[in-house]
Formats: sequence, structure tokens, C-alpha cells
Amino acid sequence: MLGLLGFYDELDDRPDRPNGSLRDAVQPAGEPDEAELVAYLDAGHILIDVMEGGHDALTGDAHRHSLGCSSPVTDGTWLWRLDFPHYVETHHVLLPEAFVEHVRGLNHQMPVLVTARFAPHCNETLPLIGWASAVPWRSTEAVLDPEPRAVTGKAEFDTAILAQERSRPHGNWAKPRKPRRG
Repeated sequence: MLGLLGFYDELDDRPDRPNGSLRDAVQPAGEPDEAELVAYLDAGHILIDVMEGGHDALTGDAHRHSLGCSSPVTDGTWLWRLDFPHYVETHHVLLPEAFVEHVRGLNHQMPVLVTARFAPHCNETLPLIGWASAVPWRSTEAVLDPEPRAVTGKAEFDTAILAQERSRPHGNWAKPRKPRRG
């Protein structure tokens, strides 16, 4: 079975999620190499691309992983939600020591995904996170190298949101205006 990260009660409408309460996982500070851990999580293999939007479960704010937030992501050993790096970066959620040691042992580099070794673990883990109907992975000898993806950093995302808010016209938009007659 794969290790599970970021499947918190507040992120799903089903009770008793594998990682418990998000609020209980929040820490005042993160690991000394938190930026590298976040980059590692950002580089994971997306298993199922979920078309949805979400917000930070604690603040209600949009964040850089709002689109597709519950998409399952893996490194072949651990499984997490696409938005999990946001919670590590923003709220310094507690990471299991085994995960931190695993990532440090890989020098923060995402490994290739060998389907034959990964598939059985994935098939037994997906039902635990609500993906019982997902198509089972085929046990082939395929190797999936992580494809580089552009990932917006938190600072870049926050700056873009601020610029967007500043460019909105001010005023009361409760009632739409009638067009002027010429």
C-alpha cells in the first residue's frame, strides 16, 4: 500500500479521512528544507486529472493548486492530493518522518515510476481515498519519467491575484446597468 498524505477531513465530505484533521496538522513552522519538499510534491506524477476547483479549507482563499485540487499524485511510494503542497507551504502541515526521510534520501528528486512495481500498490490504495471505481493500473514494464510542468509559486500566484483585484472596476455591481440609448 502507498503512504497517504493530505487526505484530511476538511477536504472531503466523507468522515474519517486517512490523515485526520487538517487543523490538527498545522504547525507554526515547517521543516528546514520545506521549499525543497514542496518542489518535490509539485513534481509528482498525476494519476487522475480531476476537473474541479477548490479553495483553502482553512482560509477560504483561492490558491495556486485550486484547479484540480483533489487530483491524486504519487512518487510511487506515497500518494497525495494535488493541493497538498499548498498546505505544506502555507500552513506548514506536519509531514510524516518516513516521508521526509524518503524525500531526503532521494535528494529531493522525483523518481521515475515503474508501473509493474507501482500498480499493485496503487490498486489497493485508491479505494481508501474514494477512488474505488478508478480503472486499475495494468502491470506492465512501462516506466514513466516525470514530465516537467510549469508550477506557479505562491508568491507569483499571490501577485497575480492582487493585480487582478486592483484592475476590477469599483462600484456597486448588485444591479446591472441598462444600456444607454444612442
